[in-house]
Amino acid sequence: MPISNNACHLRTGRYSEPGHIYLLTAVTELRRPVFTDFHLGRLVVNQLRHAHDDGIVRSIAWVVMPDHCHWLVELRTKTLGELMCRFKSRSSITVNKACRSSERIWQRGYHDRAVRQEEDIKNIARYIIKNPIRSQLTSRIGDYPLWDACWI
Repeated sequence: MPISNNACHLRTGRYSEPGHIYLLTAVTELRRPVFTDFHLGRLVVNQLRHAHDDGIVRSIAWVVMPDHCHWLVELRTKTLGELMCRFKSRSSITVNKACRSSERIWQRGYHDRAVRQEEDIKNIARYIIKNPIRSQLTSRIGDYPLWDACWI
C-alpha cells in the first residue's frame, strides 16, 4: 500500500533519547512478502545484529516477518531516524545485491513507540516473537527462524 501524503506527520513529535526503550516497526514496499525467502530474511537479521554489535542499540527482541519487522531496542548512540535510516539502507543494499535487483525494499518512514517504564518489557517482547504464530506461519515459535530475544 503506497504511503499517504500524511507520511510526514509520522515524524511530528518524534523524540529520541538514549537509554529509552522503543518498539520499532518497518514495512516492506507495497507490503511485498520479500522475507518469505529465509536467506533474504537472514540478511535483515544480520543488519539488526550489526546495529547491536556496533553499540547503537541494545536489541531486546525482534522478528522479521514476510512483509515487515518489529524490533524492541534500547537506544544508545544515535537517534531513531539515524538508526532506521542505517538499518533500512544497509538491509536494502544487501537484499538487492543478493537478488541482483535495485527495487525499493522498505516503505518510507517507520512506526515507533516509546515504551513507558511501567510497561512490562517481557510482555512486549513476547507479543513481538509470537507474531509468526498469530499470522499462522507456524504453530511454535521455535519453528520460525527469523526472531530472537535477549532472554533466550
